[in-house]
Amino acid sequence: MSWNPTQDPESGAAGCAALETLIIPRARDIGGFEVRRALPSPKRQMVGPFIFFDQMGPAEFLTAGGIDVRPHPHIGLGTVTYLYRGEFEHRDSIGSHQMIYPGEVNWMVAGRGVTHSERTSAATRGTRHSLFGIQTWIALPEDREETAPSFEHHGKDALPVIEAGGAEARLILGRAYGAESPVTLPSETFYLDVVLAPGARFPLPDDHEDRGIHVAEGSIEVAGDRFEAGRMMIFRPGDAISVMAGPQGARLMALGGATLNGPRYIWWNFVSSSKDRIAQARADWQAADWANGPFHLPPGDAAEFIPIPPELDRTRPRAWK
Repeated sequence: MSWNPTQDPESGAAGCAALETLIIPRARDIGGFEVRRALPSPKRQMVGPFIFFDQMGPAEFLTAGGIDVRPHPHIGLGTVTYLYRGEFEHRDSIGSHQMIYPGEVNWMVAGRGVTHSERTSAATRGTRHSLFGIQTWIALPEDREETAPSFEHHGKDALPVIEAGGAEARLILGRAYGAESPVTLPSETFYLDVVLAPGARFPLPDDHEDRGIHVAEGSIEVAGDRFEAGRMMIFRPGDAISVMAGPQGARLMALGGATLNGPRYIWWNFVSSSKDRIAQARADWQAADWANGPFHLPPGDAAEFIPIPPELDRTRPRAWK
């Protein structure tokens, strides 16, 4: 999805002793479709390598229509698209064309530069449908920022599932509880889709430096404090953490990994350890030289693209740690 600097979430001091930071994402309606952004936030910009975290929806489309994220560029990051409900049609400038459905994962490494789009498919637009999911960005290690772009898709059955005591956790990325996702990653990471029955408990992995939870549905309790849907909690390193689902159960995303070796700059859809590199990417996209420049439009979706928003023309990259 496209970076929009007007959607910074709120952060607050965590009331629960087990928490380092509590993040309350701000909701924004983008034409009947709600996005809630948890990362980056003013007080906690990253969780491990996760530098951007959006909850998309839930949204219902009762008549013909859908979502059109037009072709736009990225550098220095990997995008992860994961859906609870609905579908997206992904196209990118390296020639990937892939539908994604609930429980599957699309992993696109931008590296030195890629362009992609995500749209509701033509087959779905004429029907009543819904969309609910998560999109996040993972900042790449410095020695991988200029790697060639790549794309992976893994179906639902390819992702390990850990089940115990009313908890079901699907491992989207990385490793946890002795299992490992098939997605190729450049750094230490874990990312789990967790569904909890009412009253079920879920222990966070204790072998990762940074750990967080985003509650997508229902509610959870942590050390006696209750947190409703739409909250992200960041926990202190090293603490043993277990959460319990509320009376309606819960669905949450658990995420984290090793911290990066230095800050990353963000400007629009670009992430880099270098402000100069972002300035170059900005100039390259503005030049719109699809034939000879470093950015190309996706085959099959080259009729339009997202220009740099005018309000960003005078802004500078922000450093996040």
